[in-house]
Amino acid sequence: MNFLPIDPTRLDAAIVDLDGTMVDTLGDFAEALNRMLVDLALPAIGAQRIEAMVGKGSEHLLRSVLAHVLASPGRPADADQVEALYPAAWDRYQAHYLAINGQCAQVYPGVLQGLQALQAAGLRLACLTNKPTAFALPLLKAKGLGSFFSVVFGGDAFERKKPDPLPLLKTCEALGTAPARTLMVGDSSNDAQAARAAGCPVVLVTYGYNHGQPVRAVDADGFVDSLKDLLSH
Repeated sequence: MNFLPIDPTRLDAAIVDLDGTMVDTLGDFAEALNRMLVDLALPAIGAQRIEAMVGKGSEHLLRSVLAHVLASPGRPADADQVEALYPAAWDRYQAHYLAINGQCAQVYPGVLQGLQALQAAGLRLACLTNKPTAFALPLLKAKGLGSFFSVVFGGDAFERKKPDPLPLLKTCEALGTAPARTLMVGDSSNDAQAARAAGCPVVLVTYGYNHGQPVRAVDADGFVDSLKDLLSH
């Protein structure tokens, strides 16, 4: 399914995901995670493995990484061992991520033009990510994207994360818009499932992470190769 450019007269706002949608942060994840693993005297993990784990929040990412590096051939990691290491892993990961946040990340081509077009069309913009708010805000600022958004909500802003619809519904409340007139723009099944459940139209970019699965297999209203294509005719 291809995407027909959106009609901004049918929308009041857009909610935009961060990792894999606006910014390629895989390099940041790999650097911070591997620094953490060194601190814990654990083996390194490759960026390709990490890519399939991104998108469900830092807590899920850390547990997935620990489970991967603690597993042995033919035998999964012990869940109790993962949980025993988790507090120290989170402490070291948070310190390393905040120290390097944005240094190994790049804004995807077309993102700036896409946000400018959405703003020029009169849409209110929000950034909604499963990334912790303390990570998201400085990243947006460092990449020159923060000024586009009326509100920014991280994965710790609400009781539940995407793919639960709650964060989208709460973001619509903050924007003062109805879900049916609020476009969700993301890169993964998390974004699409949350949008479907919340009653938001949803468009996915084709270049993101999506847990290592083909993004065009996801139930969405359409797909774009660049954010600048959202309003192009």
